[in-house]
Amino acid sequence: MIITYQGAEFFKVQFGDTTLAFNPVSKKSNLKTPRFGADIAMVSINHPDMNGVETVSLGDKLPFAITGPGEYEVKGVFITGLATESMYGGEKIVNTVYVVSLENLNLCFLGALSSKELPTAVKESFDNIDILFVPIGADGVLSPADAYRLSVSLEPGIIIPMHFGALGQPKSLQIFLKEGGAEGQKPIEKLTIKKKDLEGKEGEIVVLESPV
Repeated sequence: MIITYQGAEFFKVQFGDTTLAFNPVSKKSNLKTPRFGADIAMVSINHPDMNGVETVSLGDKLPFAITGPGEYEVKGVFITGLATESMYGGEKIVNTVYVVSLENLNLCFLGALSSKELPTAVKESFDNIDILFVPIGADGVLSPADAYRLSVSLEPGIIIPMHFGALGQPKSLQIFLKEGGAEGQKPIEKLTIKKKDLEGKEGEIVVLESPV
């Protein structure tokens, strides 16, 4: 599996011939990110910064779009969407947290989550999270400190921060890394990982390079 960060909360996940997109940036957003074709696109909130299914439709790649809570199976990928809340954009809206199982790996994508406590029903849906994507921007989503505390409580193998840079406060990444004792960590271009690579990892922070 190869994970690359496209900026904002936009991620590209590739495994074999299948490509997933999380929270692609819309053409209506002021943010600029790369375009590519995806097989599955997951959208956490209905906001131009994160609902750009059209930007991951390219050539013969027309993604299966998932835009809310529910259970889905697409191309051998099992996806559960769970309703939470977000204050991104200044008003309370539904934020969908996604739990994705593929290649014996469990990914949890928190989206634009603003609540530092997850509903019990949501937490009970999590089982052995391998890779957690957590927003750390503070502006309408979790603060860096709350993001780290929630991340650790979910006991993932790897924590990938997002929603910093163009969307977040200038120092949110530094604060988050300090909370996790990972100050000075340098971003990497991509994360290439298999299940066996997670052995012994407990809450390891991985920062991916953002194009913006």
